[in-house]
Amino acid sequence: MSSFFPRWTRKTTGEVAPDERLPGGQTLVMGIQHVVAMFGSTALAPILMGFDPNTSIFFSGIGTLLFFLLTGGRLPSYLGSSFAFIGVVIAATGYAGSGPNPNIGLALGGIIAAGVVYILIGLVVQMLGTGWIERLMPPVVTGTVVAAIGLNLAPVAVRSLGATPFEVGVGLLTALAVGLVAVRAGGVAARLPILLGALAGYALYAIGANVLGWGKPIDFASVGQAAWFGLPRFSAPVFDASAMALIAPVAVILVAENLGHVKALAAMTGRNFDPLIGRAFIADGLATVVSGSGGGTGVTTYAENMGVMAVTRIYSTLVFVVAAGVALLLGFSPKFGALILTLPVPVVGGLALVVFGLIAATGGRIWVMNQVDFAKPRNLIVAGTALTAGAGDLTLSIAGFKMGGIGTATFGAILLYHLLRERRSS
Repeated sequence: MSSFFPRWTRKTTGEVAPDERLPGGQTLVMGIQHVVAMFGSTALAPILMGFDPNTSIFFSGIGTLLFFLLTGGRLPSYLGSSFAFIGVVIAATGYAGSGPNPNIGLALGGIIAAGVVYILIGLVVQMLGTGWIERLMPPVVTGTVVAAIGLNLAPVAVRSLGATPFEVGVGLLTALAVGLVAVRAGGVAARLPILLGALAGYALYAIGANVLGWGKPIDFASVGQAAWFGLPRFSAPVFDASAMALIAPVAVILVAENLGHVKALAAMTGRNFDPLIGRAFIADGLATVVSGSGGGTGVTTYAENMGVMAVTRIYSTLVFVVAAGVALLLGFSPKFGALILTLPVPVVGGLALVVFGLIAATGGRIWVMNQVDFAKPRNLIVAGTALTAGAGDLTLSIAGFKMGGIGTATFGAILLYHLLRERRSS
């Protein structure tokens, strides 16, 4: 009878499987590398929603440990801030786009609701398998939903670029820096475009504003005043029915995203992870509930860390225990959190311009990889209608509940696909 956790065997060279381990020193270095890989996006998502990034990084560590435990240490993954929540959180809270979100409690209640829905879906998958999900949301639907998220967020990115020529210029150069790193950098650096692009934009802004006086200088006073060690800044959820109804449908998007990641890991490692998919959903959902209970964002398995695994061919799940531990340590440093919050708004806007665009483009990638045939009117109408609803932020009021553009696009794509069944030829 096999144990719940694998017995990790020591491996020093070549590909390292999920149930193998590196020597202690190498495991530590790889864990830190995974923290670096997740950091840019995990810190950026909460900033765009007005959350405390340090708290979100702390809960990403908690979530990764929960995922490790509930999947029996057999599925290598890091759980970071999900971008799927940004649009609905902004809509539910009326967030203005800079500084702390005054209505964060409403967002947290909705994030918890999404996590609960996600857990319930995971329980059904554990009992029935994933076939019903793939029938409910075929590639034309999942690709459309992902693209709609990116398009729905586009105005947020554009507004964040700033108003003055200097701010807009820094934002656009930040976006260019991200692209140059992604396309021209080699090795592991190519997997860190958000982090390195943010550093480049930060340096440009600091020179232009703090040295040349072209903009509002970066104020480091809060960094100097913050303590080196202290508790993260926790926040309490508020359970408002309208906000919960608006945010909870994001669970459907997380399911599609996580399913794709598990399938990709299976392809990379040559292992069948299908029996773990239900547990992966439950773990991700529970991590989202825990994060939302204390002031963190909803979480999801991270493609950035999958990229690191693809480059290094090191899939040991123990590496992610170390990464989670490092994230927890960072979460206990208010000074580190204060430093993150000095990131200039135009730099955040430049990063958002790229990230939201990549989300939209990923939808197209799903269509291409799955050979979606847009010569079929059914696929064309489903995609076109849902994309327009998402990009235009079509908001529907149903029995007193408001559903924003992302929710409308998600459920609209699913309903249209199943309503527009093509006639079978006799």
